[in-house]
Formats: sequence, structure tokens, C-alpha cells
Amino acid sequence: MNYPYMPKSTALWLIENTALTFEQIADFCGLHELEVKNIADAETYKIQGLNPILNGQLTREDIEKCEADPSARLTLREEIVEAQQKQNKKGVGYTPKLHRQNRLGGILWILKNYPELSDGQIARLMRSTNPTVASIRNKTHKSYSLIQIQSPI
Repeated sequence: MNYPYMPKSTALWLIENTALTFEQIADFCGLHELEVKNIADAETYKIQGLNPILNGQLTREDIEKCEADPSARLTLREEIVEAQQKQNKKGVGYTPKLHRQNRLGGILWILKNYPELSDGQIARLMRSTNPTVASIRNKTHKSYSLIQIQSPI
């Protein structure tokens, strides 16, 4: 389930500016219903409300629909959900110099044991590039003589 940015601030704004039930707000913000009640009861809460309409997370029509029907549930807009999913994907991490040689040994091991795999498949598997895999396959890599065959696992 995807939740809005800064859920407690969003919950505070929804409590102060809408007629939504605590259950609807808790479900939308990913909080427990008692936590939402606590936010509503605390007058000296040290957070500032965050308007989900200005952020583009909700529309006024969604809020009005849920105010009219207490069983209806608020949902984030699709653009926000897609942006969160893209943001949560991790890219390729840094490989220390010590382990870079291990990667070459793993590529050589795969080439010896599974010659039917294409260079692209091996490159994706080992987080390398096609030219590196091709140069190891052709035995033209600059440090080919230093590579020790080892299982990539």
C-alpha cells in the first residue's frame, strides 16, 4: 500500500479541514485509528498540517465523495503512486575495488560453464558491461592473465 508523504502532517490537515472519519484518515495515511484520534485531541502538536490537494496527492472531488460516504476509502492519485515506485527502486550500488576482480572471475566462470549464454545476459547477471564480457570471452581483456576463475555466488 502506498501512503502520502509526511502522513502525520497530512492526517492533521485532513482532521482540521475535512469531515472525514478517523478510520478513513487512518486508512489513507497508514496510521492506526487511535494515533489519528491522538493527533486530533492534541492541541499542542508540534507539526504543521500538509495540504494533500496542493501536493497533488488527492483531489477535492475525492475528499467530497468520501465525506458523503463514510464507507468509501481515499486513495493516492496514480501519478503519485508511480513516482513513489520509481523513487523506491534502487540503482546499481558501488562495488569496492577489492570485489571488482571477483566480478571478472565470476564472468569467466559463467563463460566456461555456460557458453550458451549471450554477452548481454551475462552482463546483466554480473552487473557488468557487454564490452567487458566480450573481451573476457575473446581473451583480450587487459587483466585476463590475472583473472582467477571462481563461482560468482
